[in-house]
Amino acid sequence: MFLALLAATACAQDWRHADRSSAKIAPLPADEPRALVQVYAARAVSWRGGFAVHTWIAIKEKNAPSYEVMQVVGFRLHHGLPALMDEPSEPDRRWFGKTPTLILDIRGEKAESAIAKIHKAVADYPYRDAYRVWPGPNSNTFTSYVLRAAPELGIDLPSNAIGRDWLIHGRPVAFSETGTGVQLSLLGVLGATVGLRDGVEVQVLGLDFGVDFFRPALKLPIFGRIGMRAAPQPN
Repeated sequence: MFLALLAATACAQDWRHADRSSAKIAPLPADEPRALVQVYAARAVSWRGGFAVHTWIAIKEKNAPSYEVMQVVGFRLHHGLPALMDEPSEPDRRWFGKTPTLILDIRGEKAESAIAKIHKAVADYPYRDAYRVWPGPNSNTFTSYVLRAAPELGIDLPSNAIGRDWLIHGRPVAFSETGTGVQLSLLGVLGATVGLRDGVEVQVLGLDFGVDFFRPALKLPIFGRIGMRAAPQPN
């Protein structure tokens, strides 16, 4: 009944006319001269929002006057555009009516180091023109790929970010998203992850179940992370 209610609520909203304004989470560029990297998650559009979140990355170079937002958006393919977007934008825009949650916020020299790796990962992403809701590749596959390329970011995506377990080129083994562990995956459908900052996770049909011991929390399908934040508040 709970799942049906979530799905019905999501479908009842017309996403085409939904709010896309800033949630006022990110600092204005004029107020933060340091380099900055942020990762956001918000409930997905339509019925998918009952089960999963959409994630994206925002960066601001040192002393830059604006943010750059990177994400994969599947419906762009229907208009003959690449699914991968990389453009100046507000970093904390509501995802078609859904207020985003800030997963990661790092600033200063650490962010500067990560930004160089993020740019390279975006340029090398192999699924720029592909999107599949389940098991991937999708928007969360992209964000997960970037996290793995810049391990100094040091976080993993919420367990309800379906598609995060799709490893590039169907590889069965990879470093975990935090860079502190190892992940085994069978095309994002079955697998397991063990890592210092990842904890222990099991993936079954693309659904993630796990425990984070480093920053204590449960990781559950649908609900996501329950417990401490994946990353501390920014300095």
